[in-house]
Amino acid sequence: MSMSNLFFEYTKLFRLPGLGGLSMEPVFGAISLISIGLYTDIIHISLLLTIGVIFSICAFVLNDYADIEVDRLSEESKKRPLVIGTISKNTALLIFFLGNILIFIIIFSFFYRNTATFWLALLFIVIATILGIIYNLYGKRILGGEFFATVAKALLVLFGAYLISPDGVLSIFTWVIFILIFNQFLFMHAVLGSIKDADHDYLIHSKNLALASGVKVTEDKKIILPTSFKAFGIGIRMIDACIVFVPFIFFGQKYELWQMILLILCAVVVLYLSIKLLTIKIFEGLEGASQTMRLFAVQGVVRFSLLPVMLIPVIGFFYAFILIIFPMLWYILAMPLTGKKLFKNLM
Repeated sequence: MSMSNLFFEYTKLFRLPGLGGLSMEPVFGAISLISIGLYTDIIHISLLLTIGVIFSICAFVLNDYADIEVDRLSEESKKRPLVIGTISKNTALLIFFLGNILIFIIIFSFFYRNTATFWLALLFIVIATILGIIYNLYGKRILGGEFFATVAKALLVLFGAYLISPDGVLSIFTWVIFILIFNQFLFMHAVLGSIKDADHDYLIHSKNLALASGVKVTEDKKIILPTSFKAFGIGIRMIDACIVFVPFIFFGQKYELWQMILLILCAVVVLYLSIKLLTIKIFEGLEGASQTMRLFAVQGVVRFSLLPVMLIPVIGFFYAFILIIFPMLWYILAMPLTGKKLFKNLM
């Protein structure tokens, strides 16, 4: 294999184009403290983003390592580097361990201080790492295993906040973002991920929430989503639609009328698109350029926008706008590095 093709295989393994939107948790944790007067500089923000990116890469690599046999059963996943052997299992493990070591090198090199909040931040990322390992290695064998991954991602918000906070005081925005991140990844893993894998998860006797509720794909490629599963997914989005207003309604945070209108609009669009996703009839998976994938991508972009829009009174419109377009800019710049065309595959 040529060096260029091997490079493309690594970018595929790392899910490079999607990392911009999947690695922001420590950054959101840090900037949430601006509302209580705690500012951080662009260098530390960049380092927190780097930690988030490495954490995500490690999670993807370990997931692919653990799911090699499972991925052989999926039409899309069977093309992944570890499945076809372009990258070895030992190399994947080495990437995972080196990535985690690099995270802690960054933490101690740039953020270390002998305070309780630093050690608390360190504890959160250690717990997040352990939960991620449990999910990737054993999550499909445990009913509700999706919660391990979602808690791990949400803890990165607290990690970023406590790494910046000198006295352990967090803002209401920190806790709202914590819940929003938890909900987002719960929806991704327990709802979208389960729909994507519904055609083969039953073959490995997976114990995820979707199969337990009766989600299945028929021989003629029709997907059955029970009412309880739909209610679960819509319930997650309903919580999102309500909780973004908590800082303004119950904690007296200042806001502009246009900001509330924009938040309401985003929440309504996310609910609408999520309902469309949960009422699909034909199984297409969530990769490639299928209609399901496009729905997933659009609702994901709008859902991500809820956080920056909510933070406008804290960080201002300009920086909120930067946060909104950042994942798409990352995707546009990173996609050519995978050897694929833009918008052909959204991960």
